[in-house]
Amino acid sequence: MNKQKIIQRLLIFFAGVPLVVALVIFLPQYNHLALNIFVVIVSSLGAVEFALMLRARGFPVYVPEAAILGSLSPLAATFIVSFDTNSQITQFLFIAGAFWVLVSEVFYHKSRTVHSAERTTAGEGASPDYSLVLNRLTASLSVMIYPGLLLSWVITMSTLEHSIYVLLTFIFTVMSNDSMAWVSGMLFGKNNRGVFSVSPNKSIAGYVGGMTASIGICIAMAYAVPKAFVPDQIAKLPSALLLGFFSGITVILGDLAESAIKRSSGFKDSGNLFPGRGGVLDSTDSVALTAPLFYVLYRFFF
Repeated sequence: MNKQKIIQRLLIFFAGVPLVVALVIFLPQYNHLALNIFVVIVSSLGAVEFALMLRARGFPVYVPEAAILGSLSPLAATFIVSFDTNSQITQFLFIAGAFWVLVSEVFYHKSRTVHSAERTTAGEGASPDYSLVLNRLTASLSVMIYPGLLLSWVITMSTLEHSIYVLLTFIFTVMSNDSMAWVSGMLFGKNNRGVFSVSPNKSIAGYVGGMTASIGICIAMAYAVPKAFVPDQIAKLPSALLLGFFSGITVILGDLAESAIKRSSGFKDSGNLFPGRGGVLDSTDSVALTAPLFYVLYRFFF
């Protein structure tokens, strides 16, 4: 990684993380409505990036649809969490999204059905091509799930007592893992890379450094903010350690899973929104996969 990319990555990190932290600390109104809206936007952008990768492999989904479908789950969670809406709104929005996905082909004009990215030639008067209908259905349903459905668990954390501290613990657990893995890999990972072929530049030293950071953050927060964690001093240490350990694993797996998706689609980065870092999915892959597990483990232990 050249010096320019390192500087770009650091600038984005030191701007992005404080922004999210500020949303959590200073705008907790309506169960963190500001953060929830931010998650909806991020989910929509991430779904668009995912859709573009799917299209590259012959699973086309139109960008406006991807933006809407990807926002359904976090949008439903926001209505429930911030406005105390009936929880059946989740079912309604998902049913509406699935209904559109299933019946949309009936209404597509042939100019949309025969897309330049799917066919090298489509002369004037070409007949509608239905050979990719199943591919479109698969792609559309996929962008409803990733990353939106997973990221909606971040919004669900807003309902927890002491949600500010829980959200901060989650954010620091994920971000410290990513940052320490990067630093450890650069310093000590030269001769131990390639343990996972899907991401050959990642090293054992990086994984160890990231896991250590996640565990350390959870333990530190458990003792620094005791009211948000179990008061039993005997159980506190092992509970925090396990929370950090399993969360750290999913942080790593989230990054590797997105690497596999990018390799399959032929993309180096999911997008170019963040210079030196890539797209939205490049920054939220680990957040998305870790959020559901972190929520469940926190509820179980604390």
